[in-house]
Amino acid sequence: MSKRVSLLRMLPRRGERFGRATVAAVFLGVYALMCGSASAAPVPPAKELAQKTCGTLAARVDEVSGRGPLFLRSYDNSYAPGPTSEPALSNAAFTYDNALAIMALTACGQRDKALRIGEALLDAVSLDRAGWKGRLRNTYRAGAQKQRPIPPNGWWDAVGNHWGEDPYQVGTATGNVAWAGLALLTLGDATGEQRFRDGAVELARWVVEHTRDPRGPGGFNGGVQGFDDAPQPLTWKSTEHNTDLVALFAWLGKSSGKGSGDSSGDDFAGPEREARAFLDTLWTAGGDHFPIGTAPDGVTISTSTSGLDAQLWPLLLPKAPEAWRAALAYAERAHGADGGFDFNDDRDGMWVEGTAQAALAYRSVGRRGDADRLFGEILKEVSPGGYLYATRPQVLTTGLAIGPDSKTDDFLYYRRPHLGATAWAALAALGWNPFTGKAVP
Repeated sequence: MSKRVSLLRMLPRRGERFGRATVAAVFLGVYALMCGSASAAPVPPAKELAQKTCGTLAARVDEVSGRGPLFLRSYDNSYAPGPTSEPALSNAAFTYDNALAIMALTACGQRDKALRIGEALLDAVSLDRAGWKGRLRNTYRAGAQKQRPIPPNGWWDAVGNHWGEDPYQVGTATGNVAWAGLALLTLGDATGEQRFRDGAVELARWVVEHTRDPRGPGGFNGGVQGFDDAPQPLTWKSTEHNTDLVALFAWLGKSSGKGSGDSSGDDFAGPEREARAFLDTLWTAGGDHFPIGTAPDGVTISTSTSGLDAQLWPLLLPKAPEAWRAALAYAERAHGADGGFDFNDDRDGMWVEGTAQAALAYRSVGRRGDADRLFGEILKEVSPGGYLYATRPQVLTTGLAIGPDSKTDDFLYYRRPHLGATAWAALAALGWNPFTGKAVP
């Protein structure tokens, strides 16, 4: 006897009084359940991506035992959750990635999990191993944070028989400080706790005191790099960094006076104007797009390469001129690659994090169909462990150098599962603007 007949016989006899049409409808419903979800409406790509990325981020926090402060590892191996084989990355928790994770978890409705990362970040702001106040290192050690000061990332070099550190990782990039400040402000708004805003104020003070540069287009330089006994100033200026600072200073200005303490007396309106003037100058120089920044002299506009984030992030600022939307069209022409977007304009492959940024930029200007197309591409890049791969190709060039001592453009991205890409995808899928702590219109 067929399964269909058996199911019909399971219906109560009084079903005959409902009429044949009703019996047929019941049968079709049961049959659909038996046959799976073939007739069900497909899950929208944004919703599917949000579910996957939010679930992964929440699970990664829960993997760290206890309820105390933690930082998440930035890179996994390609096969499952767990560290990579490279010593410099195996336990590295990049500050920028963890700031993004705070924002994404908040957007995901996982505030308690975001707070665990936020507490570690706030501790790092309060006390640095070299005595700096308000300075953050680019990278810390992943995992539960029980040591004070919180140590920057390092590893035992078995070949050289010594403790190893990386000059970039122990340095301080201005943009990373700004993103950490934005993450703390996100938690301040979510919890109503003044201490998070106070932490963001400390970071903003450090930037103003140590990276302000009135030369040429003004604005703020790249920060410092190198070991504590011989830090090197990064004298170039970045469009991306100054965009971050416009957002940070503006948010602090908007929230000033909401609490008590010495931070309420800080006025960041002047620094905001300086960072914004830098963007206006760069926009004028580019015509229909933003050049990546300046040369190390802090004056000469750099045209050596193009940066995707420099085109997209200004569009997320609350007071972004409509004319800046031309940068999105430029990004499509200069950075479009392999179904998504490349980091720079050599178009040698898809940068997953940047493609998520583009999806959020599309949503912010009302181009939801284009965002959904990108979400479909991003969904192809989920690794077995849940993080999104950083790139679609095995290696992706950026046209940038890691540091001032680099002899070539040695800043590369690899196809590794990446916390930053995962967090950006969550923000884009949820339509959450990290520069405002609110959903895009």
